[in-house]
Amino acid sequence: MVLFEQQDFLAQTLANPTNSLPFEQRTLDNGTQIRLLDTGIVEVQPAAPQGKNIVLSCAVHGNETAPIEIVNQLLNDILSGSVVCQHRLLLLMGNPQAMVAGTRGIEENMNRLFSGAHSKGVDSLNRERARAKQLEQAVKSFFEAGEGERFHYDLHTAIRDSKREKFAVYPFRHGKPWRKEQIRFLAGCGVNTILLSHSPTTTFSYFSSNEFGADAFTVELGKVKPFGQNDMSRFEACLAQLRLLVANEPLMMPELSESVVFDVAQVINKHSEDFRFTFSDDAANFSEFAPDTVLANEDGNAIRVGDKAESIIFPNANVAIGQRALLTVVPTEIGTDFE
Repeated sequence: MVLFEQQDFLAQTLANPTNSLPFEQRTLDNGTQIRLLDTGIVEVQPAAPQGKNIVLSCAVHGNETAPIEIVNQLLNDILSGSVVCQHRLLLLMGNPQAMVAGTRGIEENMNRLFSGAHSKGVDSLNRERARAKQLEQAVKSFFEAGEGERFHYDLHTAIRDSKREKFAVYPFRHGKPWRKEQIRFLAGCGVNTILLSHSPTTTFSYFSSNEFGADAFTVELGKVKPFGQNDMSRFEACLAQLRLLVANEPLMMPELSESVVFDVAQVINKHSEDFRFTFSDDAANFSEFAPDTVLANEDGNAIRVGDKAESIIFPNANVAIGQRALLTVVPTEIGTDFE
């Protein structure tokens, strides 16, 4: 089969969730090379790369379909020639088996398995762990083969409603300044809420940031919906900005005043099976709680808001023991730790 002439990236990935596809390459009329490295892993190599090395990942959680459709459309645009890619680009559909099943994962949450977490404390790798290791290697090989700036946007949708529909988590940078230009770039994608993380994690975006110095983000674009039920008009700004990015064209860069920045106040992990939230299961992301409010109970201990009001992000009491059950955040200013 000539690469993507009979099936697009999404269709091919869905058709081969458990198969390791052989390397295949296609050269477009404009000189761009499209390289299928394995199932759900495609590299785009321009004829004359312009200095950025960009990773776009989706489907680390298989039921988060809007980002999958965004990535698929972007590659279709490149294949048709309507977008001429000018930067090295790696496109990843993270968890093909979960995509087919329409579930977040098959055995566990893949976005807790990076930075080597896939191989810690186990004798063998389950499906998510093996795939996380493969994705790490794909990113490593991609970044190390190119010169210039590195970027990784890991695209998601959330499992619950949010009072701020689109937001991004900026991974801990170990003393390096936060970059204003990246906050403006994300605002151009329609993502005008940024969460600053202040501790290491095992997420995919932290892996690229910490291991390779990439400007990397976990980008939440809305709420989970099945394939065919997404209102793609809600993602037009994101897709348009990504087209401009890969084509090396002027980006949409709103003023910083249009973005709202939060600091992570608490990272609340689950330590026992009796962990329970005190708020409703359908509480939206960014719901705010007053100082000293009890957010959860565990082993007879109350977990409370601090001395300032905090908003909740990603509450999930059903995570595995030891994993994060909740983030809380507080508003902050764009100050001297930004460049």
